[in-house]
Amino acid sequence: MSVSPLQRFQRRVREFFGEGNVDFKAVIGPIRRYNVAKFKADMGAAPNVALLAVPQGIAYAAIAELPISFGIICSAVAALVAPVFAGSRHTILGPTNATAFMVFSFFAAESALGAREAELVPLMVLMVGAFCLIGGLMKVADLLQFVSRSVLVGYVTGAAVLIMANQFKHILGIASFVDAAEPSNFVSLASALFTSLGHLQWPPLVMAVATGLLYFGLNRWKPRWPNFSISLVIASAVFGTLVHHRGGVFEGVATFSTFTFSELVPRLPDFGSKQIFNDISALTGVAFAVAFLACLENTVMAKSLASRSGDRAEVNQDMFAVGAANVACAFTGGMPASGSLTRSVLNYNSGAFTRFASMYAGFLVLMAALVIAWLPSFGIALIDYVPKAVLAALVVAIGVSLVNPQNIRICLRSTPDDAAVVITTFAATLLAPLHVAIFIGVGLSITLFLRRASRPHLVEYEFSEQGELREMGEKRKRPNPAISIVHVEGDLFFGASELFRNQVQRTAADPSLQVLILRLKNARHLDATSVLALEELIKFMRGQDRHVLISGAPKEVYKVLKNSGTLKLIQEGADREAGESNIFMYRASNPNISTRDALKRAQQLLGGQKADIRIFYDPSQA
Repeated sequence: MSVSPLQRFQRRVREFFGEGNVDFKAVIGPIRRYNVAKFKADMGAAPNVALLAVPQGIAYAAIAELPISFGIICSAVAALVAPVFAGSRHTILGPTNATAFMVFSFFAAESALGAREAELVPLMVLMVGAFCLIGGLMKVADLLQFVSRSVLVGYVTGAAVLIMANQFKHILGIASFVDAAEPSNFVSLASALFTSLGHLQWPPLVMAVATGLLYFGLNRWKPRWPNFSISLVIASAVFGTLVHHRGGVFEGVATFSTFTFSELVPRLPDFGSKQIFNDISALTGVAFAVAFLACLENTVMAKSLASRSGDRAEVNQDMFAVGAANVACAFTGGMPASGSLTRSVLNYNSGAFTRFASMYAGFLVLMAALVIAWLPSFGIALIDYVPKAVLAALVVAIGVSLVNPQNIRICLRSTPDDAAVVITTFAATLLAPLHVAIFIGVGLSITLFLRRASRPHLVEYEFSEQGELREMGEKRKRPNPAISIVHVEGDLFFGASELFRNQVQRTAADPSLQVLILRLKNARHLDATSVLALEELIKFMRGQDRHVLISGAPKEVYKVLKNSGTLKLIQEGADREAGESNIFMYRASNPNISTRDALKRAQQLLGGQKADIRIFYDPSQA
């Protein structure tokens, strides 16, 4: 019974979405298996994660130069929503330094949009979520394995340098002068910092140095403590008090402003705006870049934790969870959410057993946000006691930890391609907006990969005196000058088609050659470009009254040739009713039998009545 094109399309859609499909009920199984022991383990880990999530939410909102409520809400909402769909049981989602600085980089470069940053962020986050949701359903996360780690190393290193450089304006007390220059990349930022040094203020620099020494000292003495939170609380308590109550040299140092309940009211994307479609167009590039980076970060982190816990990483499921978390953040007033390596590792090391540890941590962060917003009604504004220089010093400390000399050394020394990718990506992050820089690195990485992959191995073969198929030596002539057996091995996708055509045409240029036998036993990944190249070769040979035969064709190759219609071209001139054929299938029981049959067919085409062909066959090797 014939199959209609619509039925064939429906079958392929079912095959595509069948295996590895997103599970919308991922949380049901863990709920059914939950018990008291798991609850105790999760509740033991949640406070540690929450203690780190609150100050990091403040820090990353500061990096993006958004109101700090955006960072805290994102930390709470993403941690609550993502586990409902996530495949990993240890990941913690929320704001991260790389995505936060990408947001800052975009709005700093787009001054017209930068004035509306707080207004546009909910729409941008919604678009990030939509991209991730669609990507999870379409199994795009599987493609992230083709993004070289050198890209991520170069990007993170460059972003760390930018993050640290941008925080020095608060450490040196020259933020207003630097911002007036509207720097859009590292060069302009460094120039603005240098030209503003004449306005340097010592009090914020003293605060930053003292905070940095406290943080690194605590890390050296008690590395397992939540030292980021401890350093922020101690430094804010000391210097914040001096700023607000003691006066003196610290009077007037910039501090953050606390938020109230009114600022926690969800900021919904303004779909009723007359310029909504203009805004969507302007934000598409950065939203796609943030979605790409968020999923890449989350995939790398999930695989790292899965290797430690013995779990299986479900990258498409996790990508869908990132999308769901961002959609939730868009409607609750949060910034973009990604997988946090520091909070996820802390969650794992704290003994978390299930995904519910993330939910408990998110609930604690939400309670902290409500307390912070509630206290001003009693005259207590906790966030007002956090000097910007103190938080800037801790952000610089995070930036230092992002620079991994060992990873950089491995990328620079492994291969020239890796070195080129990491250097180019690093340079791009310093010179171009981050949402452009990451795709420059990815584009170069894929280009170099395709260059390596697009080199099929073509070797001319002959039969030995014992009838064994072997490579033909450079100094040996073909036993029969009119017949050539060319073994094709490797990928024959679009990137390799031109090289395949050129190499085969060099063999076909021999005027004594009458029959070319292409042995495709180890050819892989034929596509339309390579099939068109094969058609051109066949037509070129037949135009000179010469022939092309196919031997050792596996089922995958045969299927592509049949579906494309090229099989009919190959079989032209062969009397199918008489059993003649120009294509011979691969047989696992005797790999060389198809080449023997092709040689018989070649002898027939050349006018020979009998083909004295010996064929070597070793059953033990079948």
